[in-house]
Amino acid sequence: MERADVGGLELVYELRGSGEPVVLIHWGVGVVWAEPLLEEPALADRYRLLSYHRAGFGRSGRIDGPISIADHAEHCRLLMRRLGIARAHVVGHSSSAVIALQLALDSPAAVHTLTLMEAARPAPATDVQGAFVRDFAEPAVRRYRSGDWAGAVETWFRGVFGPDYRGALDEGLPGAFEQAVANADAFFEHELPALQQWSFTQEDAARVTPPALAVLGEKTAPTFPERRELLLSWLPNVEPFELPDASHLLHAENPRALAERLAAFYARHRLEATV
Repeated sequence: MERADVGGLELVYELRGSGEPVVLIHWGVGVVWAEPLLEEPALADRYRLLSYHRAGFGRSGRIDGPISIADHAEHCRLLMRRLGIARAHVVGHSSSAVIALQLALDSPAAVHTLTLMEAARPAPATDVQGAFVRDFAEPAVRRYRSGDWAGAVETWFRGVFGPDYRGALDEGLPGAFEQAVANADAFFEHELPALQQWSFTQEDAARVTPPALAVLGEKTAPTFPERRELLLSWLPNVEPFELPDASHLLHAENPRALAERLAAFYARHRLEATV
């Protein structure tokens, strides 16, 4: 991987392939994320793929004090500019789908299409969402604050992936659990507060005009269908896709089907057609 200075912050990144650029923003529980998609021929053979470690994660620069979702979106824009990428297909998953949405709001010229894989927010005020906070989010935070980082990650993962997640995680994203524990401070100290403070209204959504693909795993946790329905009702140019045989782990469980669907989506919304 290579390094780039972005506004005084060092980000580690990898750029591979050729073709229309696709920016893969990793989720908030660690940088071991993009590998399954990077290896799929439907994407690897046709597109220029950018993946990177976000601020505070992996081998990128540490952060002191609060960092916002808008900050992460700006880092992405600056990295794209540094690498000569003016406009791209942007992919986000869970908390990074929120960053992708913010990037589309703040820098619309940089976003050609959006892929939103089970966005962490916006979350409607329902009993299902309340149960997730009570049964998983709050206990995970308590474990983190007590110093039990592995227990905090385990609790969070059971809430978002389901109780039997570990086999699929280890097979699809080797080392992801350990990497999430190593970056628990970045997630619980910075990412989670930033998500809670992030505001995205129906009026904001009306300004997100790029073609969007809202992805849901066929076997996902109950919190995510409600969140996707909100985006489907709010975004002006969005289409749904349900990924078979997948939970919130999505591309780790069924990377080929997801990569092929992304390639088909990009083929219908070619970047060159707008240049």
